[in-house]
Amino acid sequence: MPGDKSISHRAAMIAALAEGASRIRDFSTSEDCGATLRCLDQLGVRISRDGSDVSIEGCGRDRFRAPASPLDCGNSGTTMRLLAGILAGQEFESTLTGDDSLRSRPMQRIIEPLQMLGAAMSSAGGHAPLTIRGRKPLVPIDYELLTPSAQVKSCILLAGLNANGRTKVTEDQPTRDHTERMLHWFGVPIETGDGEKENERFVAVTGRTAFAGHDIDVPGDISSAAYFIAAAALLDNSSLEIESVGFNPTRTLFLKQMQSFGLNVTVGNVRDEANEPRSTIKVEPAHDSTPAANPKSLLTLRSALIPQLIDELPLLAVVGSQIDGGIEIRDASELRVKESDRIAATVAGLRAMGAKVEEFEDGLRVNGPTRLRGAQIESRGDHRIAMTFAVAGLIAEGETEIKDADCVGVSFPEFFELLSSVVE
Repeated sequence: MPGDKSISHRAAMIAALAEGASRIRDFSTSEDCGATLRCLDQLGVRISRDGSDVSIEGCGRDRFRAPASPLDCGNSGTTMRLLAGILAGQEFESTLTGDDSLRSRPMQRIIEPLQMLGAAMSSAGGHAPLTIRGRKPLVPIDYELLTPSAQVKSCILLAGLNANGRTKVTEDQPTRDHTERMLHWFGVPIETGDGEKENERFVAVTGRTAFAGHDIDVPGDISSAAYFIAAAALLDNSSLEIESVGFNPTRTLFLKQMQSFGLNVTVGNVRDEANEPRSTIKVEPAHDSTPAANPKSLLTLRSALIPQLIDELPLLAVVGSQIDGGIEIRDASELRVKESDRIAATVAGLRAMGAKVEEFEDGLRVNGPTRLRGAQIESRGDHRIAMTFAVAGLIAEGETEIKDADCVGVSFPEFFELLSSVVE
């Protein structure tokens, strides 16, 4: 798999904040991570790239330069939200913008805490373009996440590096912890622990602490691997082994869900590198002839499960169409404000392929098992919808055509070439 997109974003930004050189191996090939590097370059960060290796000469917290023009984040919400945290602590004005899709995504969720930290913010009604007038030092805050979001949490923590004191973020649903792990790898003092309420967790940083550059090996992207795992699990008599895939515990729930369906997915050779676990994932034929060896009634995914499955939910809807009882996904209204309305896109695609699907404001229900038929699919310019229905097309009868399939380059430019190489 290509390098993990979430980890690559964070590695580049934290390396830029460090003092001295960092080398990032297996940096993501995605267009999104390319946008992060371009924005950092505009801010005066010295970057060189040799294939999948990226070298960054850090500016420290204080030596970024004001950009000469707006910073174009492309389609990358991670770039915009995390970079906003860094820019909040700089003594200049900057503007973050992006494509039509990114400019439609909600940004009030980072505007509010950054204003509390002391940055001056303006936006287009809570959407990009975002103009940030930074402050140094920022004011430390204690903040409870209103929406479970690793991007919002990371934005606040990165801003907290330039605050004069301790900045604390509390969440009541677990979200990806790549930022915390990366900060720890770079030697940044960071605290984690249980909150005051049941199921609460907190993470805190103490600002104005210098830290040095560090080398990083980025594991393979488990969210990208998910499409290959699902395809191999659903196609009769398939087997697949994927090496050196990220195995962060906040990202592995997809594998557990696949196993709960009775699909033969196993994990081995788990080890830590650069403070991130990685593993080898194997998919073998199920123990009987059906897609689900342990048939059960309708499976429902909801509540605390959703943030840990957010990228894979459309794919799980397709997998659910092949298991006894089907699948229901609820409490997932966040899917409506991704690169596309992923609930509507998933429902439309499954219906076009002959599945019986009910749409809810916060999710969907799909009956299973269903024999899918080939269809014309509108990707809506969303990379995860395009890859999801490529998997659906493999198990469907007849030809499937995916419109605007080039959008996979946002996260996984090699997707179709790699898929062709492993499918007979």
